[in-house]
Amino acid sequence: MANAPDPFMTPNVAVEHRFPCDQCGADFRFAPGEGKLICDHCGHDAVIEGDGVQRLQAIAELDFNSALNARLPEAEIEEVRVVQCPNCAAKFEFDAEVHASECPFCATPVVTDTGTLRQIKPKALLPFAMNESVARDALADWLGGLWFAPNGVKQYARKGRKLQGIYVPYWTYDADTKSRYTGQRGTVYYVTKTVIRDGKRVQQRVQKVRWSPASGRVARFFDDVLVLASKTLPKRFTDALGPWDLSELEPYRPEYLAGFRAEGYTVELADGYQEARHYMDRVIARDVKFDIGGDRQRISNIDTTINDVTFKHILLPVWLAAYKYRGKTFRFVVNGRTGQVQGQRPYSVWKIAFAVILGAIAAGVIGYIIAQNQ
Repeated sequence: MANAPDPFMTPNVAVEHRFPCDQCGADFRFAPGEGKLICDHCGHDAVIEGDGVQRLQAIAELDFNSALNARLPEAEIEEVRVVQCPNCAAKFEFDAEVHASECPFCATPVVTDTGTLRQIKPKALLPFAMNESVARDALADWLGGLWFAPNGVKQYARKGRKLQGIYVPYWTYDADTKSRYTGQRGTVYYVTKTVIRDGKRVQQRVQKVRWSPASGRVARFFDDVLVLASKTLPKRFTDALGPWDLSELEPYRPEYLAGFRAEGYTVELADGYQEARHYMDRVIARDVKFDIGGDRQRISNIDTTINDVTFKHILLPVWLAAYKYRGKTFRFVVNGRTGQVQGQRPYSVWKIAFAVILGAIAAGVIGYIIAQNQ
């Protein structure tokens, strides 16, 4: 399943996400936290109107097996114009007027091409809730607390370096599971035995476990198991940006992307499902242990049947900064909803050496004082 060909890679015409101001013609941008479009040229704004579709219907799940067999309705597919970074392989959208730029993920200069990507359309997104200024302050506070970081890194955010707002792709999976298991239930009990200790007989309580066969059934419905659909950012960073309040998802509208970039997914739907299954299996194993009960549990076998697997392609907001130090790129990410910061960090060799020298001097002084007092 994981190696199935991707049916959504056919080149075609691109879709652009540009919205001209109805007063001056300049481009609108989405204003985080305000829920509307703003024109930086003339100050005019426009509310993002709903399309009259009920919210739950607009974020309806899609059938997983239909997607694998390329039987999704055409309305669920879109073509976007993308460029792929030659350094980190990130795929992200560009406006037609942009011909050269910098990769937001690794700061590599990128020249755009006219390539397009046919992909499953995003079903929902979490709009940015904080603007670039607030995100930069959160990053500056985080960088300021790093020990032994080069001064240049700590000043990175404070110098007004631009952060890039990116919508990062994720898959969510729903599944109805029923599992049968066999195993053993352990009951702890104690016996008293006599042992020799220091030449004397003493009584000692010894813990033992009495095992008995156990079997049964458990069931669980998994809702919105979240899987990163990008290979660009380190997963340990994106995982640490959570939790994401998926109950606040909005139906996808391209207006939310105005002024931002959206990364195309590079983890195929089937591969994402395999990761979701690993998570489900861990939760089911926990449910089985709880169902076995007792003081200890052993699981011999779990046989799980999965039905009604559905999914969504969603976008989550991240402010991203890429900093180059001594020829290496360091990336910082900020949750566009909560301000949570994660990232890589370089170390200053001079600061570490200076700290070691100071520590050695301090140890020598303390040792001298102790020797004099003795």
